Amino acid sequence: MQTGGRLSDEQRIAWLRLIRSENVGPHSFRSLVNHFGGAAAALEALPSLARRGGRGGAVCSREQAEDELAEIGRRGARLIAVGEQDYPAALAAAEGAPPVITVAGSVESFQRPAVAIVGGRNASSAGRSFAGQIASELGAAGWLIVSGLARGIDAAAHSASLRSGTAAVFAGGLDCLYPPEHADLARRIVNEGALVTEMPMGWQPRGRDFPRRNRIIAGMSLGTVVVEAATRSGSLITARLANELGREVMAAPGSPLDPRCEGSNHLLREGATFVTRSDDVIEALSRLIDRGPPPPPPISLAQAGAAGFDDREPEEDDRSRIIALLGPSPAMVDDLIRHSGADARTVQIVLLELELAGRLDRHAGGRVRLRAFEDWA
Repeated sequence: MQTGGRLSDEQRIAWLRLIRSENVGPHSFRSLVNHFGGAAAALEALPSLARRGGRGGAVCSREQAEDELAEIGRRGARLIAVGEQDYPAALAAAEGAPPVITVAGSVESFQRPAVAIVGGRNASSAGRSFAGQIASELGAAGWLIVSGLARGIDAAAHSASLRSGTAAVFAGGLDCLYPPEHADLARRIVNEGALVTEMPMGWQPRGRDFPRRNRIIAGMSLGTVVVEAATRSGSLITARLANELGREVMAAPGSPLDPRCEGSNHLLREGATFVTRSDDVIEALSRLIDRGPPPPPPISLAQAGAAGFDDREPEEDDRSRIIALLGPSPAMVDDLIRHSGADARTVQIVLLELELAGRLDRHAGGRVRLRAFEDWA
């Protein structure tokens, strides 16, 4: 799908049904749509593929998708597909970009270059003041401030950039605000910025959903600034994801005596850009602005199956060899192709079958691993 295109109403329902179906994630969604030539054709093939992987998966019904779209509309929000004009360009170019996001607020804010400011929930007064200061100055300089609406640094960054525009990424549905005490802040963000999520309405955030949210924060932004992150802070996950995407990772130095700064100080030791003022951030990101995000991977807009599509089921010997090469440690897909002796199409189909059956995890850099039986049974 090329940037600036638009889904038809039928395509939008098919896309939403596909991504809301069991075990379909961003990677498998893209593989399915491109493989079958469109979401509608992929939906027809989904049950068979999941059974071949060892376990059937529930397919989202048309009624469920229509109900979700109606609820989104009632709340004054929009469902935006990757590649459509209003989808954030930097996020579209990120590996594992959500096929659809729900947005409340100003999509025009996505036209501005974005920078993430994240940090600890139990941040010090000095840390919150610093985050607010650089957020305010970066907003005035034309940047969209992105964060996760958490307590501490996130809230300080959002609050300081309300006038210029800020985007808050949810871990749950737009109607499942977390933390609940930030309801007023969320309402104020909508005026000049946006609330963003990939999760359906009614989805209560779980622990595993916050790293997924963090990948959107990193993906929307050309760079991530970390302020006061402890060693096990979720902010370090955002920084790692930003680094994997080739985005700039920056950190503010903190006292070596303050455990709230151990993680961000460690980032600096590992090569993160040292920032003490907003000009440091602008200088670090200037080369990325000049270059711009790479074009997003192509994705088909077709409704029917691809012309001449080869839907042969992989031979059982090929499937067995590929599965035998998988284990709990992530492996490169290219290595699986080389070591199995199967062609790339066969390997990708077997991996897709396993993923749809809930037996496969995908990792950054084209790596995959087989889940333990107890994790998917």
